[in-house]
Amino acid sequence: MKSFHSKIVLITGGSKGIGLACARQFVEEGARVVINSRSQANIDTALAQLPGALGFAADLSDDSAAAELVARVTQKVGPIDVLVNSAGAAKRSPPDDLTPAFWRAAMDAKFFSTINVLDPVVKAMAVRGCGVIVNIIGAGGKVASPIHLAGGSANAALMLATAGLGNAYAASGVRVVGISPGLTETGRVAEGMAADASHAGITVEEAIERSVKKIPMGRMAKPEEIADLVLFLASDKARYITGITVTMDGAQYPVVV
Repeated sequence: MKSFHSKIVLITGGSKGIGLACARQFVEEGARVVINSRSQANIDTALAQLPGALGFAADLSDDSAAAELVARVTQKVGPIDVLVNSAGAAKRSPPDDLTPAFWRAAMDAKFFSTINVLDPVVKAMAVRGCGVIVNIIGAGGKVASPIHLAGGSANAALMLATAGLGNAYAASGVRVVGISPGLTETGRVAEGMAADASHAGITVEEAIERSVKKIPMGRMAKPEEIADLVLFLASDKARYITGITVTMDGAQYPVVV
């Protein structure tokens, strides 16, 4: 029997990149997959690659829209067994261009786009006494980057929330874990490289080359490699793991955590 046979899995940001790679693997493992994106067009494109999956559009930076998404999935498909939060990414900016509004937007884009969905889901899981939440966060929450301070702060807040919620809900049978990818071959990273290039006054190709040189493994991660860890952490093989965030950065930052 496949590992996630008939399990209901909601993946936010599931139409592209890491979220889509996760969706593919959960479908292959027999899960009943629901993906979310702000764009219905992106959902429709992704569903063509995901036999049997469903998709609902919602802007998760709006707490009411996020709650409605969770209610809709529960009503139409069933109680959520696994939540993968892969939605949201904060824009990058040179420090001199930061404003309070920019910092606030970064929190909405990443922190609250996760928390707004996580909150109703974790409470429902606790009532049932089971469930797993995997937050895709980002290595920017551990190491400050001059052009990613606002987004990195949102990531750091999510790491703390992951640790605290993992502790708070452990006795309820619910696990909350995080993954912080480093550079990964996705459209979001490509956008970030463009911001890096503009800040440094170099070409995008030069920015990519410079960034990859900092990775001891000599390459960016593939979305499928992040998805491999998501499925492991969501499985019973990781049943005693909660409240931690695992860094996947190709050993770029060799620090003790």
